[in-house]
Amino acid sequence: MRDTRGRSRGLVAAAAVVVALGWLEAARPWGLSLPRLTGGLVHLDLLIRAGIFTIVLVGLNLLMGYAGQVSLGQAAFYGMGAFFSAILTVRAPVLGIPPTVASTWWWPWLLMAVGTVLVGGFAYAIGLVILRLRGHYLAMATLGLGIVVYIVLRENLGLPHLNLTGGFDGVFGIPRLRVGPWMVWPAARYYFLVWAVALGAVALGLNLIDSRVGRALRAIHGAEGAAECLGIAAHRYKAQVFALSAGLASLAGSLYAHFQAAVVPATFGFVPSLELVVMSAVGGMTSIWGAPAGAMAVLLMSEVLRTRIRHVIPGVAGEIEAVVFGLLLVGVLLFWPSGLVGRRAGNATALPPAGRRAAEGAAP
Repeated sequence: MRDTRGRSRGLVAAAAVVVALGWLEAARPWGLSLPRLTGGLVHLDLLIRAGIFTIVLVGLNLLMGYAGQVSLGQAAFYGMGAFFSAILTVRAPVLGIPPTVASTWWWPWLLMAVGTVLVGGFAYAIGLVILRLRGHYLAMATLGLGIVVYIVLRENLGLPHLNLTGGFDGVFGIPRLRVGPWMVWPAARYYFLVWAVALGAVALGLNLIDSRVGRALRAIHGAEGAAECLGIAAHRYKAQVFALSAGLASLAGSLYAHFQAAVVPATFGFVPSLELVVMSAVGGMTSIWGAPAGAMAVLLMSEVLRTRIRHVIPGVAGEIEAVVFGLLLVGVLLFWPSGLVGRRAGNATALPPAGRRAAEGAAP
């Protein structure tokens, strides 16, 4: 009961912060906009991207932090969702979709939902195969999956005559979302949409980790063999959480596509996958609240370097920025190995080591 109350208070507090930040941006005519109050470090674009990454990181934390399954290809699912929405809205005439359907306000929302289910189903099928691997082998398999998806997107899905993905240039002109006659734009409106979805993902993750599924995932993480001996279908649980994390990544990718109005394959390659893992580690893999904390901390760190270092040391600012950014990340991981939120909440050490205690009541 106490945990439930704590989660509810946390979500209410987070929602209050989101509303407060949105109000500050809406108060731009009175000189209370975010860039003005924070010296240009925090602005609406950064907060929207943090919300989008939070959705991805909730799934990644469930997969890596709670189930103990390494994934270096999460950006692939992120990109699949983004290109699914982009192609079926911008290239609808090429695919024979009637304009009367493609131009309706509900079409992008339908694609968003269908893409989430399809990508999650695809990940479940793939997960049944590759999640038999463990440790470094699983990491390499997910890395390979990410590379394959990136090449397929870059090469127009193997159908260059249709130019569906746009090759290196990607897809442009993705329409903004609408609800009936109302546009979910300017950015302030989109900010509230993204963070409503992000907080929904956080609530989903918080409830999942205390459920029978969550206890099974912790038992699998602690000792997979022992968990199986206790009757936990480890392989099925791992495939399910892999599918859930992929579905959340796809949903975030769709939101990203309609936010940027353009998608390019390079955004969803190997390096973005590593950045997602870094965000997860910085925030705390073993905490759902580590998702928004990691996304915000890394994006803010990057923004500080971008706006400060380049003014101080022009010419080689890009290289200096990368070095300083890397050192800061190493420092965070060295002194806060459980992540910013993980250490504070003590969640990293809360995971049972052997799985027996966590597995009690977790068997299907």
